Amino acid sequence: MTETLAPVQPAAPAAQAATRAFPSQVWPDIAILSILSLLGVIGYETSFGDHNFLIAGVGGLVVGTAFGVLGYMLRLGIVTNVLAALLGYFLFGSVLTMPAQSLLGFVPSLETLAGLALGAVWGWADIVTLQTPVEAPYYIPVVPYFATWLVALVGTMLASRWLAVRRSPARASVLLIGPALLFLSGILLGTDETYFAGVRGVAFAVIALIWLGWRRSAAPSASDSGARRLRRRKLTGTGMLVIGAVLVGALAGTALAPTQPDRFVLREEITPPFDPLAFPSPLAGFRSYTKDLADTPIFTATGLEPGDVIRLASMDSYDGRLWNVAGPDEMTSSDGGFSLVGETLKLPSLMRAGGERTAEIEISGYDDVWLPGVGYPTRLTFENSASADNAGDLRYNSATGTAVLTSGASEGYRYSIDSTLQKGVDDDDLIETPTAQVDLAPVENTPDVVVAKAQEFAGTAETPIEQLRAIETALKTQGFLSHGLASDAVPSRAGHGADRMIELFTRSQMIGDEEQYASAMALMARHLGYPSRVVMGFAPEIGDDDDSVEVVGDDVTAWVEVAFDGVGWVPFHPTPDETDIPQDQTPKPKTEPQPQVRQPPRSDNEDEDLLTAVEIDDSDDEKKEQPFVIPLWAWFTAGVVGIPLLLFFGAMLVFALLKARRRSRRRNRGSGDRRVAGAWDEMTDEFAELGFDVPRIGSRRQVAAAIEQQLHEQGLGDVRAVHSDTGPVRVVRTDAPASGIRVMPLADATDRAVFDGQEVDEAVVEQSWAEALESVGLARAASGRLRRLFSRFRIRSKRDWAKVDISGVKPAKPAKSAKSATRVQPGEAGAATS
Repeated sequence: MTETLAPVQPAAPAAQAATRAFPSQVWPDIAILSILSLLGVIGYETSFGDHNFLIAGVGGLVVGTAFGVLGYMLRLGIVTNVLAALLGYFLFGSVLTMPAQSLLGFVPSLETLAGLALGAVWGWADIVTLQTPVEAPYYIPVVPYFATWLVALVGTMLASRWLAVRRSPARASVLLIGPALLFLSGILLGTDETYFAGVRGVAFAVIALIWLGWRRSAAPSASDSGARRLRRRKLTGTGMLVIGAVLVGALAGTALAPTQPDRFVLREEITPPFDPLAFPSPLAGFRSYTKDLADTPIFTATGLEPGDVIRLASMDSYDGRLWNVAGPDEMTSSDGGFSLVGETLKLPSLMRAGGERTAEIEISGYDDVWLPGVGYPTRLTFENSASADNAGDLRYNSATGTAVLTSGASEGYRYSIDSTLQKGVDDDDLIETPTAQVDLAPVENTPDVVVAKAQEFAGTAETPIEQLRAIETALKTQGFLSHGLASDAVPSRAGHGADRMIELFTRSQMIGDEEQYASAMALMARHLGYPSRVVMGFAPEIGDDDDSVEVVGDDVTAWVEVAFDGVGWVPFHPTPDETDIPQDQTPKPKTEPQPQVRQPPRSDNEDEDLLTAVEIDDSDDEKKEQPFVIPLWAWFTAGVVGIPLLLFFGAMLVFALLKARRRSRRRNRGSGDRRVAGAWDEMTDEFAELGFDVPRIGSRRQVAAAIEQQLHEQGLGDVRAVHSDTGPVRVVRTDAPASGIRVMPLADATDRAVFDGQEVDEAVVEQSWAEALESVGLARAASGRLRRLFSRFRIRSKRDWAKVDISGVKPAKPAKSAKSATRVQPGEAGAATS
């Protein structure tokens, strides 16, 4: 007799079973947590200066709460819920935080997606290191958005999945950690100005305490009327307490809040990195020493010996206008940058130690951030209270030997320095020595005339030291010294930019001072591929018997240093000593009659016309040179479609691998009875992942009864499998009894295999796994597509925390056989109570 079979049709009750209603008693908890979080995020107002940050903060609360509720209703696991919330974070974050950078104002772009990632990681450091109001970088509004999103998501998931199971003051207090941290971050990331600190603080504390007491599990009332009276009294008392707390906070907050100088904020404790570019280049002020401060005492140095020079700053970056100390963006691995230090300073790795000095410097007419020092300091100690109060502002670059006092040194500052000097090396010892491989800040916009002169002056020299000495000698012997003073015979313009370098080499004579000659030689050395830098300092005349020397502005100098491998930075002094600049002796032409000479006819052709035009087909070259540009629609598609799909299918792949590993461990490991029990565990887990309420407590028969009851209620019990030559075909018989999927026989077979004490054959194991997988497969085939999709993102194991009671199923009595009890395997559902 031929049976009439109908194709599988997803039943409506089955689709509905994939979701569940959100607990109504949890909504007040979420509302209270949102109010407390809003009180906390308002504290960011002092950092942002306007209320635009509230859009991002409130948006984060809404997005985090919505995905926490959605994950509960769709029965998503913890990991799946977090992944879905991350997708919502990136999807809605663009319009809430960076609408100007979004496509059409609300569609995420690559720039906004990158900003949402960077802001969550680096925004916290930016907000405490940038000057208020913080308006840049563009991703800074991500800070309140990410903070409220995270607090709302975690709070909603805990309130619905953990607090609702068993309410207690301890568990409710755990939920307050997130809003409390958000409130604390608003204080620490703000400024010393308060923003309704008293009102916000008292309101936060009162609302939290009332919520802990109000939402506490209470004993059942004696009667309905008594419960209503108790509820009215609680509402009245709560309202009076909240109003009184807000009034007390508003009146007493101002008096009890700490004053601005005593308010602790991270902005005042965390010092941003020192940026040398925020200060003028030391070399740019060279002429101010020779002109304005020539005879003015700058500082007094004690402990120096004849020939010592005082270093002020080392400059290794050139942009065509100035030599400057490399900024934070140009710092290289060899530079190291300026770091906060104490009294002890470390020596650079590239140096050969020579003599040592202990000097004391007392500032008089000097007023700048660069601290004068001798050699490479190893210890710097402020000697008096005027300088010791600002000892925390000391920054030091060990690679260049440059010390900086960010607050600036002024008259009366006195400090001592223990230093190590670079050992002097003869040129003969450097003949076979190459220059060191040092990564320095870039040199840009070098004039062509400087390049040409570098090749001319280097001549036929072959080794680095010979070429550098040749350039030094040429500059020193062919040029003349002039500080541009009124007493100088020939004027000398200040500066060392590209225009001044061109002027230095294109005039009839090279005229300048240390500023121009040091700059020119350093550029020439860089062109030849040698690591060079310009050092500015002072070279006072020190006698053999001088215990101290008074340094004046006229002692200022500059020189060049080039790094040699294994030796260190070798100094070069290219500035000439000759100040007697020869006058131009070319006589002026006299007006004398000249014989008439017939001029050749004038050619109207331009120089370009004298050349034969040749057409060159460079169409192929143009095509090759044009870089490939990704069109805008591709970026749009990658950002809007590609990233969500990557998250979706990536998460699906991760869960599939985890389930496959779980199934393989259960099927292939252990004895036969354990593998049969693993088939049962796999079946119950997969039923739970399909949305069935599979009990965690009870015997296998009780669990099987609960599953079959749900199959019958959802209209899935009439599913049967018809076997053909090509394998089983799952169909639905509309006229079959509602008992197609039977779980109870597998429960009985599993109990027999586990508790009869006999060895289990391989055939029994394979049969158990086949029946288990077929039952789940039939239920999956009859379920709706949405339900099957959600099941791919759920993973359940017997070690789940939550426990679901079995309604309507009487628990079995404990087993009396001690032998049976000892055969219970870890992780087997229901075995403990069988």
